[in-house]
Amino acid sequence: YRKMTEKTAVNMLGESDSLHQQVLASFPLCDVTEDDLTQNPQFCKLLVILAKHMDRTGLTASLKAELEKAEQNLQSQRRQWLHTEVLHRSLQEMIQDRHVRKTEPPDQSMLHETMEKCLLVAECVRQLDPSDTTNQEPPFVLGLTPQNVKELMPADKDVQRMRQALPKHLEKHLREKCLTLLSYYQPEWESESEGLKTVKMSHLSGLLDKEKTRAESLRGTCQENRLLLQRQTQLYISELIKCIQLLQTLILDHRLKIQTDLDGKKLDYLEGKCQLVLQKLKAEMVEVQLDTYTPDSISAHRKIREKLESELKACRADKQTAELKLSSFEMLGEEFKALAEEYCRLRSEIKTKNWALKEFTHVKN
Repeated sequence: YRKMTEKTAVNMLGESDSLHQQVLASFPLCDVTEDDLTQNPQFCKLLVILAKHMDRTGLTASLKAELEKAEQNLQSQRRQWLHTEVLHRSLQEMIQDRHVRKTEPPDQSMLHETMEKCLLVAECVRQLDPSDTTNQEPPFVLGLTPQNVKELMPADKDVQRMRQALPKHLEKHLREKCLTLLSYYQPEWESESEGLKTVKMSHLSGLLDKEKTRAESLRGTCQENRLLLQRQTQLYISELIKCIQLLQTLILDHRLKIQTDLDGKKLDYLEGKCQLVLQKLKAEMVEVQLDTYTPDSISAHRKIREKLESELKACRADKQTAELKLSSFEMLGEEFKALAEEYCRLRSEIKTKNWALKEFTHVKN
């Protein structure tokens, strides 16, 4: 059977184009996308097989049956508890209404007093002996026992009268509460007759069931829409990430391709700008020279230049002659150097004595 099921699943994988959507619909709580199923066909086949043994919430058939049975038992216990709780609260509300009104016929006053005492005694007995509802041990409060409290019950005659009259009063109280609920549910029915209100009140439970079913249906629809929106958001984000990655790749490739052309054009532009600045500097220099030098000053400068060049040429010739003489003197050796120094010293003394003689002669005259 298992091999046949797997074979059927494989055939379905090959034949049905909407299988992925069916799998996603069978497992709405599973965070799986259609791309995941496409990339993992074996996993998709496993989900198809599991869908035959599980429901949308992930429960198996046997577990679901046990859960339904437990829920039915729970609902039965809950209805029984609600029946008792509604009856107890209705009786307490009747007692509260009696305290609020403060004025009522003697027969009703006796009925309410007897009912209040019975409820109070029953509550005290339950507090002293909780064994009927729990496994707790009876507490010891002032040494009292449930039998001591039961002795405070009203007379049997009053209790019997109360039991006979209670259903009628309880029915009247519940009717008033139902009419109040009907007026709250449909305020426009407030002005209608009692008979029409009674007829509509008999259909109130059906209307409330329809509203409850509708609310549950809307809640399920909202849940499905939320899951669908979540799945679509994930798909949108994944596609958006792919688009961003593709855009980044295109930008990088485009930038790398045009970067060389851009650098070359930028270099050509800077070279042209540099040449333009140099030409502008030359033009400014020429303009400054034209504004500074006149034709007469230029001819004078030329003459000065020619004279300086001739003097420079004569100095260079004298320098060359002196260098030749110096080289010839250096060839004579150290003795000639001493004679040259002695000669220089004698010339300096002669010059000094001539100056002193000239000054002396000038002073004498």
